[in-house]
Amino acid sequence: MKTESNAGPKSYSGALGMARVIAVTRPMYWSLRREFWENRSIYVAPLAAAAVFLFGFLISMINLRHRMHGSEALDTTQHGHVLAVPYEFVAALIMGTAFIVGIFYSLDALYGERRDRSILFWKSLPVSDLTAVLSKLIVPVLILPLLSFVITVAAQLIMLLLSSAVLMGSGLNVARLWTDVPFIHMAEVLFNHLLTVHGLWYAPIYGWLLLVSAWAPRAPFIWAFLPPFVIYVVEKIAFNTSHFLHLLQYRLTGPEASALMAPGSTLMDQMAALGPAQFFSTPGLWLGLAIAAIFVASAIRLRRYGGPI
Repeated sequence: MKTESNAGPKSYSGALGMARVIAVTRPMYWSLRREFWENRSIYVAPLAAAAVFLFGFLISMINLRHRMHGSEALDTTQHGHVLAVPYEFVAALIMGTAFIVGIFYSLDALYGERRDRSILFWKSLPVSDLTAVLSKLIVPVLILPLLSFVITVAAQLIMLLLSSAVLMGSGLNVARLWTDVPFIHMAEVLFNHLLTVHGLWYAPIYGWLLLVSAWAPRAPFIWAFLPPFVIYVVEKIAFNTSHFLHLLQYRLTGPEASALMAPGSTLMDQMAALGPAQFFSTPGLWLGLAIAAIFVASAIRLRRYGGPI
């Protein structure tokens, strides 16, 4: 009886001590830092894409000035619209690069530590499997969209400065250029699009890739893309329908894809097609988040009871 009476206070004090250790060591913070240390492509690839585009943009601006040299003063509104197109293109380039990085990162996130047997070391640390898997999910869902936004806005600002410097004295009103290019509007639309579509809407895709990464004995890329292909083929042969393929297309293109059908619509028009209220009222969003939660929970369980390959 005496032993039982002391078990409660001891267990409570042990749990309290563990909570204090977790609060001091900040396992989630250091788990995210670990992902940055081990996966430099998270920020190197978007930066490289932005640098390559800026180099090409500078050359195009120099060529444009040569073509405009000696001509009459140009219509500022018209050329402001023309010069706004590269700003949308650089946003699409960086977003696409970040999405590809997120796919390959998620496929290797849990598979890599099993392959090189470093999972034995990480499991010896006071970091739960829940923290480890969630830190890997946060990277493509939150970190990559935020990095893409910052890099895109910085690149667009540099483009605006470069175009102002190169086109100065060519007959174009540079002061009007800053007003004709909707810089603030593009930044707002881009921020909402990255956090909603690239973060929340793509969550089941990243959850599925993490699940495959936690389970695949080898070649996780094949195991990630082979089951959807098999499901599509079986549905096509059995029922002569393509509902699963259309579902995947809807998930990949996002709920804003219908704006592409509008004549004269641009990339920013597509991204601004759905406001936050409409986006969060889309049933596909919540169904996708529920499926993502199932995938992530399964990946956590597989990591908890799994081991090195």
